[in-house]
Amino acid sequence: MDTNAAPDAPGPPPDAAALGEWALAQFPIGIAVYDRDNRLVKANVEMLRLSGLDGEGLAGRRLDELLPGPPFEEFARIGDEVLRTGQAVRADNYFVSPGDGRERAWASFFTPLKDAEGRTHGLSLAALDVTAEYRARQRLALVNDAGARIGTTLDMDRTAAELAESTVGRFADFVAVDLLAEREAGDAGGSAGAGEGDGGRPAPGEAVVLRRTARRWVAHEGPPVPAAAHDGTYRCPPDSPPALALAAGKPARHRGDEPAVRSWAEGTPGLPSAVRARGVGSLLAVPLTAHDTVSGIALFVRHPGTEPFDDHDLLLAEEITARAAVCVENARRYARERAVALTLQRSLLPARLPSHAAVEVTSRYLPATSQAGIGGDWYDVIPLSGARVALVVGDVVGHGLQASATMGRLRAAVRTLADIDLPPDELLTHLDDLVVQLSQDRAAEVRGQDADADPREMGASCLYAVYDPVSRHLVLAGADHPAPVLVTPDGTARFLELPSGPALGVGGLPFESLEVELPEGSLLALYTDGLVEGHGPGTGDEGGRLLRRTLARPAAPLERTCDDVLAALLPERPADDIALLLARTRALDADQVGCWELTDHPASVADARKRVAAQLAEWGLEDLTFTTELVVSELVTNAIRHAEPPIRLRLIRDGALICEVSDGSSTSPRMRRARAFDEGGRGLLLVAQLCRRWGTRFTAAGKTIWAEQSLSAAA
Repeated sequence: MDTNAAPDAPGPPPDAAALGEWALAQFPIGIAVYDRDNRLVKANVEMLRLSGLDGEGLAGRRLDELLPGPPFEEFARIGDEVLRTGQAVRADNYFVSPGDGRERAWASFFTPLKDAEGRTHGLSLAALDVTAEYRARQRLALVNDAGARIGTTLDMDRTAAELAESTVGRFADFVAVDLLAEREAGDAGGSAGAGEGDGGRPAPGEAVVLRRTARRWVAHEGPPVPAAAHDGTYRCPPDSPPALALAAGKPARHRGDEPAVRSWAEGTPGLPSAVRARGVGSLLAVPLTAHDTVSGIALFVRHPGTEPFDDHDLLLAEEITARAAVCVENARRYARERAVALTLQRSLLPARLPSHAAVEVTSRYLPATSQAGIGGDWYDVIPLSGARVALVVGDVVGHGLQASATMGRLRAAVRTLADIDLPPDELLTHLDDLVVQLSQDRAAEVRGQDADADPREMGASCLYAVYDPVSRHLVLAGADHPAPVLVTPDGTARFLELPSGPALGVGGLPFESLEVELPEGSLLALYTDGLVEGHGPGTGDEGGRLLRRTLARPAAPLERTCDDVLAALLPERPADDIALLLARTRALDADQVGCWELTDHPASVADARKRVAAQLAEWGLEDLTFTTELVVSELVTNAIRHAEPPIRLRLIRDGALICEVSDGSSTSPRMRRARAFDEGGRGLLLVAQLCRRWGTRFTAAGKTIWAEQSLSAAA
C-alpha cells in the first residue's frame, strides 16, 4: 500500500475496520496489544522497529520471552499487574533501544483493555520517545547542581575540582580542568602572562603550557575516581584541540575520528593512560573565560560507544564552565590580593624582635585562611628609657589591604608615642584620636568618590603594657582588647582584670591603667581575639580557659610554649588573623642600680659627682667617669635651678649606662642653640653630644631626664 498517495485517490472508501487497522499500523508511536494472559496479539510497525524484531512468529509470546533481560522483564511484570488490577501504569526508563542501539528515554504506558461491563480482557503498551525532554531536564538539573557545588571556596584548585566532580559521569566520561601556566607565573611574578592584551589567550599557532588542576574519570565499574595527575605542567601543540580553543577564545566540539583529535589523544600526557586506552569518541574543549580574561580550559571526553556530544551539550558545557571561570578568576584575584596583603602585613611587622634585658620574648603571626582575607593584627616590642620595655598587641577591624595599611600606620604611631614615654592610658588616648581622624579622612574620601556611599567606620583594639625591670612593675591599658594572661613562677595562671576601655575610633571616652607587681620569671601572654574564638559553645570564654590551662603547664622554653599554645588552640583553617606575643620577665639585680636622694642646694652637684664616680669604680667603668660626671653635673644643676624637690639621681647598668635625674616639676627642658655671648644654654647640647640618646618622661610626681651611654666606650 502506498502511504504517500494523495488523499483523494480514486476507489471505494475504506470501511471503519480498515481505517482502524491503518491507524494502528501507521501510528508514529510504538504500540503493542497483549491478551489476558499477557501474550502478544499485535504490534505496529514502529514498535517492531524500536524492538528490533522482524514481526515473524511473535504472536502468543510474552514480552520477556521476546526480549529477555532488563528492562523488559520488568515491563512483563508490570503488564501482569495491570491485567490483575485493571489499573493503568506509566513507567519511565532510560535504556538502549534494541532497534538502533542508542540510549533513549521512554515513557511506557500500560493501559488495560476493558469491555462495556469493565472486565479486563487485555492491555495495550505504548512506548513514547521522550529523550529530548528527558535530556532537557537532565541538563537543567546538571546546571542547578553545578551552580550549587562550584565556587564554595576562593581556592582555584578546589573550584576546578568542583567543576570536574559535578560533571563527570552525568555529562562526560572524563573531565579535566587545566589552567594556563604562563598566566599563573605572570600573576606570581607581578607581570602579565601570555597574551595580556588579548585577555590572556595564547596567539594562534602558539603552543600552550597547561597546569593540570583537577581531573576525574568514570571507570568501567564503580564510582568516579580521581585520575593520577600529571606532575607539574604539560605542553599542548599549536594544532591540538585545547590550544585551538584557547587561541580562538571559543568553545569547540570535536569528533573522535578527527586527525587532530586522534593525534592529540594518542600523544598528550594530559589524558590518563586508561582514558587513552578506551579512546576518545567525542570531545568538548571549553575555555575558562571571565571578565574577558582566559585562565584555562575545561576538557570533556565521551568514549566511543556512548552518545556523542551535540550542540545542546556544547551550550550546556559552556554555561557550566562560565560559572566555574568566574569563580576561578575571583579566586585568582583573591589569591593575588591576599599575597599582596600578606606581604604588606609581614613587612609592617617586626622582622626580628629585639633582645632586651627586661624580658625574654617570642611571637607568632598567622594569617587567616578564610575568604575574608588578611586582617590587621600586629604586635611589637619597643625598648624604652630606664631599661623599661613596652609590649604591644593590636587588631584593626576589617580585612584586606586597607586593614594592613591601617595597621602599619597605627604601629608607627604607637612607636612614635612610645618614644616620648607616654603612659599607657595617655598613649591610647592619642591613638584613639588618630583613628578617629583616619576614619573621618576615609569617609571624606569615599563620599568624594560617591556621594551616596556609606563608608564603614574605622576601628581597632589595642593592648599597651610597660614593664620596668628595676621595680618589677607592669603598667598596662587596653582598648577593647582581650585581657592578657599572667603566669607566675609557681604555675598559677590568671587573666589580668583590665579596666574596660572603648575600642580605638570611638572617641571621647577615657582609658584607665592597671599597675601590678610581677615576680621575676613571670610569663605574660598578649594575643588577639582570633586565638581564643571558635572553640565550642563558650566561644571566646572556652578558648580563654584553654589558653590559661595550656600556659599553666610546667615551665618550658618560650618557643616551645608558643608552639604548644598554637597546637592547642589553633583551628586547622583559622577564620581570623592570630597574633601571639609571649614575654618572660626579668629583674635587674640591686647591684646594677644606684639611687640617691639629693637636696636642692648647689652643693649637691659635687656630692652627685662623687657618688657617681664611686659607683662607676665599683662597676669597673672608670673610663666613663669623666663623661658621666659632666652629664650628672648638667642634669642635677638644671634640676636645682629650674625644678622643684624632691630630686633623685639614679644610675642603671644594663646593656648601657643610664643616668636619670628626677624632680617634682612637670616643666620639660628643651635643647637650644646658644649665641656667642650667652652664658648658658649649652648644657643639654653637651649632654646630647656625649650620650647616644637622651630624653624626658613624665610621671605622676613630676618628670625624669635621662641620658644613655654605650658601655663599649668603657672598653
